[in-house]
Amino acid sequence: MDLGLTGKRALVAAASRGLGASIAHALAAEGCVVEISSRDLSSAESTAARITADTRGIATASQVDVTAPGAIEVWVDSAAKRLGGLDIVIPNAGGPPQQTFSETAPSDWDAAYYLTLRSAMSFARAAHPHLGSGAALLYLTSSSVKQPIAPLSLSGIYRSGVAALAKTLASEWASEGIRVNHLIPGRIATERLTELDSSTADRMGSDADAVRKRNEQTIPLGRYGTPDEFAAAAVFLVSPKASYITGATLQVDGGLISTTL
Repeated sequence: MDLGLTGKRALVAAASRGLGASIAHALAAEGCVVEISSRDLSSAESTAARITADTRGIATASQVDVTAPGAIEVWVDSAAKRLGGLDIVIPNAGGPPQQTFSETAPSDWDAAYYLTLRSAMSFARAAHPHLGSGAALLYLTSSSVKQPIAPLSLSGIYRSGVAALAKTLASEWASEGIRVNHLIPGRIATERLTELDSSTADRMGSDADAVRKRNEQTIPLGRYGTPDEFAAAAVFLVSPKASYITGATLQVDGGLISTTL
Protein backbone atom coordinates (compact mmCIF):
# COMPACT_ATOMS: atom_id res chain seq x y z
CA MET A 1 0.00 0.00 0.00
CA ASP A 2 1.27 3.46 -0.91
CA LEU A 3 0.77 5.56 2.24
CA GLY A 4 1.19 8.83 0.36
CA LEU A 5 4.21 9.94 2.37
CA THR A 6 6.68 10.65 -0.44
CA GLY A 7 8.21 14.08 0.07
CA LYS A 8 6.55 14.69 3.44
CA ARG A 9 8.74 16.57 5.92
CA ALA A 10 9.06 14.86 9.30
CA LEU A 11 10.68 15.58 12.65
CA VAL A 12 11.25 12.72 15.09
CA ALA A 13 12.66 13.63 18.49
CA ALA A 14 14.85 11.41 20.69
CA ALA A 15 15.48 9.17 17.71
CA SER A 16 19.10 8.09 17.98
CA ARG A 17 17.90 4.67 19.14
CA GLY A 18 14.83 2.72 20.20
CA LEU A 19 11.31 3.53 19.07
CA GLY A 20 12.23 6.95 17.72
CA ALA A 21 14.96 5.54 15.50
CA SER A 22 12.66 2.80 14.19
CA ILE A 23 9.94 5.31 13.34
CA ALA A 24 12.41 7.62 11.59
CA HIS A 25 13.74 4.67 9.57
CA ALA A 26 10.24 3.63 8.54
CA LEU A 27 9.29 7.18 7.54
CA ALA A 28 12.40 7.52 5.39
CA ALA A 29 11.65 4.17 3.77
CA GLU A 30 8.22 5.55 2.81
CA GLY A 31 9.82 8.56 1.12
CA CYS A 32 9.73 11.18 3.88
CA VAL A 33 12.48 13.73 4.36
CA VAL A 34 13.38 13.08 8.00
CA GLU A 35 15.23 15.06 10.61
CA ILE A 36 15.95 13.42 13.95
CA SER A 37 17.28 14.75 17.24
CA SER A 38 19.09 13.50 20.31
CA ARG A 39 21.08 14.92 23.21
CA ASP A 40 24.03 12.98 21.78
CA LEU A 41 24.85 14.47 18.39
CA SER A 42 27.29 11.71 17.45
CA SER A 43 24.67 9.01 18.05
CA ALA A 44 22.04 10.98 16.14
CA GLU A 45 24.35 11.49 13.18
CA SER A 46 25.26 7.80 13.15
CA THR A 47 21.59 6.83 13.15
CA ALA A 48 20.76 9.35 10.41
CA ALA A 49 23.62 7.99 8.29
CA ARG A 50 22.38 4.43 8.76
CA ILE A 51 18.84 5.42 7.83
CA THR A 52 20.08 7.17 4.69
CA ALA A 53 22.17 4.17 3.68
CA ASP A 54 19.40 1.66 4.34
CA THR A 55 16.55 3.54 2.70
CA ARG A 56 18.37 5.72 0.15
CA GLY A 57 16.22 8.47 1.59
CA ILE A 58 17.07 11.74 3.29
CA ALA A 59 17.78 11.78 7.02
CA THR A 60 19.68 14.42 8.96
CA ALA A 61 20.42 14.95 12.64
CA SER A 62 20.45 17.73 15.22
CA GLN A 63 21.53 17.91 18.84
CA VAL A 64 18.61 18.79 21.10
CA ASP A 65 18.19 18.49 24.86
CA VAL A 66 14.41 18.68 25.27
CA THR A 67 14.78 19.76 28.91
CA ALA A 68 16.89 22.83 28.05
CA PRO A 69 14.93 26.12 27.93
CA GLY A 70 14.15 27.10 24.35
CA ALA A 71 15.93 24.13 22.77
CA ILE A 72 12.80 22.58 21.29
CA GLU A 73 11.62 25.86 19.85
CA VAL A 74 15.01 26.57 18.25
CA TRP A 75 15.16 23.12 16.66
CA VAL A 76 11.58 23.08 15.36
CA ASP A 77 11.82 26.60 13.91
CA SER A 78 15.20 26.01 12.28
CA ALA A 79 14.18 22.61 10.90
CA ALA A 80 10.98 24.08 9.46
CA LYS A 81 13.04 26.78 7.77
CA ARG A 82 15.48 24.24 6.33
CA LEU A 83 12.70 21.96 5.11
CA GLY A 84 10.32 24.67 3.94
CA GLY A 85 7.64 23.66 6.45
CA LEU A 86 6.58 20.58 8.39
CA ASP A 87 4.07 17.83 7.70
CA ILE A 88 4.78 15.37 10.53
CA VAL A 89 6.02 15.97 14.07
CA ILE A 90 6.65 13.15 16.53
CA PRO A 91 7.61 14.51 19.96
CA ASN A 92 9.55 12.02 22.04
CA ALA A 93 11.90 11.87 25.01
CA GLY A 94 13.71 9.27 27.05
CA GLY A 95 11.80 7.91 30.03
CA PRO A 96 12.24 9.13 33.61
CA PRO A 97 14.06 6.89 36.11
CA GLN A 98 12.33 3.74 37.33
CA GLN A 99 11.10 4.59 40.83
CA THR A 100 8.08 3.93 43.01
CA PHE A 101 6.27 6.98 44.37
CA SER A 102 7.76 6.48 47.84
CA GLU A 103 11.28 6.45 46.37
CA THR A 104 10.91 9.82 44.64
CA ALA A 105 11.84 13.29 45.84
CA PRO A 106 10.41 16.65 44.68
CA SER A 107 13.47 17.16 42.49
CA ASP A 108 12.66 13.90 40.68
CA TRP A 109 9.18 15.16 39.86
CA ASP A 110 10.52 18.49 38.62
CA ALA A 111 13.03 16.77 36.32
CA ALA A 112 10.44 14.29 35.01
CA TYR A 113 7.98 17.10 34.32
CA TYR A 114 10.44 18.96 32.08
CA LEU A 115 11.50 15.75 30.34
CA THR A 116 8.06 14.29 29.71
CA LEU A 117 5.10 16.67 29.94
CA ARG A 118 6.70 20.08 29.49
CA SER A 119 8.62 18.91 26.42
CA ALA A 120 5.40 17.53 24.91
CA MET A 121 3.70 20.90 25.37
CA SER A 122 6.71 22.76 24.00
CA PHE A 123 6.72 20.65 20.84
CA ALA A 124 3.05 21.41 20.26
CA ARG A 125 3.50 25.14 20.73
CA ALA A 126 6.62 25.28 18.56
CA ALA A 127 5.27 23.08 15.76
CA HIS A 128 1.79 24.55 15.42
CA PRO A 129 2.75 27.63 13.34
CA HIS A 130 4.50 25.37 10.83
CA LEU A 131 1.71 22.83 10.38
CA GLY A 132 -1.02 23.17 7.79
CA SER A 133 -4.05 21.19 6.71
CA GLY A 134 -3.16 17.52 6.35
CA ALA A 135 -0.32 17.67 8.88
CA ALA A 136 -0.06 15.22 11.76
CA LEU A 137 1.40 15.23 15.26
CA LEU A 138 1.83 11.92 17.04
CA TYR A 139 2.65 11.44 20.72
CA LEU A 140 4.23 8.28 22.13
CA THR A 141 3.44 7.35 25.71
CA SER A 142 3.33 4.10 27.69
CA SER A 143 0.99 1.34 28.76
CA SER A 144 1.28 2.85 32.24
CA VAL A 145 -1.22 5.55 31.24
CA LYS A 146 -3.91 2.85 31.24
CA GLN A 147 -2.55 0.37 33.74
CA PRO A 148 -0.24 1.99 36.33
CA ILE A 149 3.09 0.26 36.85
CA ALA A 150 4.40 0.83 40.38
CA PRO A 151 8.10 1.34 39.57
CA LEU A 152 7.17 3.74 36.74
CA SER A 153 5.33 6.31 38.83
CA LEU A 154 7.07 9.31 37.25
CA SER A 155 6.50 8.08 33.71
CA GLY A 156 2.92 6.93 34.24
CA ILE A 157 1.68 10.13 35.84
CA TYR A 158 3.28 12.56 33.42
CA ARG A 159 2.62 10.47 30.34
CA SER A 160 -1.04 10.45 31.35
CA GLY A 161 -0.82 14.22 31.01
CA VAL A 162 0.64 13.79 27.53
CA ALA A 163 -2.30 11.56 26.61
CA ALA A 164 -4.71 14.27 27.78
CA LEU A 165 -2.73 16.85 25.83
CA ALA A 166 -3.10 14.81 22.65
CA LYS A 167 -6.88 14.68 23.08
CA THR A 168 -7.02 18.42 23.78
CA LEU A 169 -4.97 19.35 20.71
CA ALA A 170 -6.93 16.98 18.48
CA SER A 171 -10.08 18.88 19.36
CA GLU A 172 -8.56 22.36 19.13
CA TRP A 173 -6.69 21.83 15.85
CA ALA A 174 -9.27 19.77 13.96
CA SER A 175 -10.75 22.85 12.29
CA GLU A 176 -7.31 23.55 10.80
CA GLY A 177 -7.05 20.05 9.36
CA ILE A 178 -4.23 19.07 11.73
CA ARG A 179 -4.54 15.60 13.23
CA VAL A 180 -3.18 14.63 16.65
CA ASN A 181 -3.05 11.05 17.87
CA HIS A 182 -1.50 9.08 20.71
CA LEU A 183 0.34 5.78 20.38
CA ILE A 184 0.90 3.43 23.32
CA PRO A 185 3.75 0.92 23.19
CA GLY A 186 3.39 -2.21 25.23
CA ARG A 187 6.49 -4.27 25.84
CA ILE A 188 8.52 -3.48 22.73
CA ALA A 189 12.01 -4.97 22.64
CA THR A 190 14.15 -1.83 22.76
CA GLU A 191 17.27 -0.88 24.72
CA ARG A 192 15.03 1.00 27.15
CA LEU A 193 12.97 -2.11 27.90
CA THR A 194 16.13 -4.16 28.39
CA GLU A 195 17.29 -1.58 30.91
CA LEU A 196 13.96 -1.70 32.73
CA ASP A 197 13.98 -5.49 32.81
CA SER A 198 17.51 -5.46 34.21
CA SER A 199 16.49 -2.94 36.87
CA THR A 200 13.50 -5.10 37.82
CA ALA A 201 15.75 -8.15 37.97
CA ASP A 202 18.10 -6.36 40.34
CA ARG A 203 15.20 -5.46 42.62
CA MET A 204 13.99 -9.06 42.64
CA GLY A 205 17.38 -10.70 42.93
CA SER A 206 16.73 -12.40 39.60
CA ASP A 207 18.07 -12.04 36.06
CA ALA A 208 16.77 -10.13 33.04
CA ASP A 209 15.96 -13.28 31.02
CA ALA A 210 13.74 -14.57 33.81
CA VAL A 211 11.99 -11.22 34.05
CA ARG A 212 11.37 -11.17 30.30
CA LYS A 213 10.01 -14.72 30.32
CA ARG A 214 7.63 -13.87 33.16
CA ASN A 215 6.48 -10.70 31.37
CA GLU A 216 5.89 -12.54 28.10
CA GLN A 217 3.54 -14.89 29.91
CA THR A 218 1.27 -11.89 30.65
CA ILE A 219 1.02 -10.92 26.96
CA PRO A 220 -1.73 -12.71 25.00
CA LEU A 221 0.46 -12.93 21.89
CA GLY A 222 3.17 -14.46 24.08
CA ARG A 223 6.14 -12.28 23.15
CA TYR A 224 7.61 -8.80 23.18
CA GLY A 225 6.86 -6.66 20.14
CA THR A 226 9.53 -5.49 17.74
CA PRO A 227 10.40 -1.83 17.12
CA ASP A 228 9.46 -2.32 13.46
CA GLU A 229 5.95 -3.44 14.44
CA PHE A 230 5.51 -0.32 16.54
CA ALA A 231 6.94 1.92 13.83
CA ALA A 232 4.49 0.52 11.27
CA ALA A 233 1.58 1.70 13.39
CA ALA A 234 3.15 5.13 13.86
CA VAL A 235 3.79 5.58 10.15
CA PHE A 236 0.22 4.69 9.29
CA LEU A 237 -1.23 7.14 11.83
CA VAL A 238 0.75 10.10 10.43
CA SER A 239 0.03 9.16 6.81
CA PRO A 240 -2.75 10.50 4.58
CA LYS A 241 -4.30 7.01 4.70
CA ALA A 242 -5.30 7.84 8.29
CA SER A 243 -6.88 11.14 7.27
CA TYR A 244 -10.07 10.54 9.28
CA ILE A 245 -8.28 9.48 12.47
CA THR A 246 -7.62 12.13 15.12
CA GLY A 247 -7.88 12.13 18.89
CA ALA A 248 -7.31 8.37 18.83
CA THR A 249 -5.36 6.22 21.25
CA LEU A 250 -3.84 3.12 19.66
CA GLN A 251 -2.25 0.33 21.68
CA VAL A 252 0.56 -1.69 20.12
CA ASP A 253 0.91 -4.20 22.92
CA GLY A 254 0.12 -7.74 21.81
CA GLY A 255 -3.10 -7.59 23.86
CA LEU A 256 -1.31 -6.73 27.11
CA ILE A 257 -3.61 -3.92 28.26
CA SER A 258 -6.86 -5.42 29.49
CA THR A 259 -8.76 -2.28 30.46
CA THR A 260 -11.83 -1.37 28.38
CA LEU A 261 -11.25 2.39 28.46
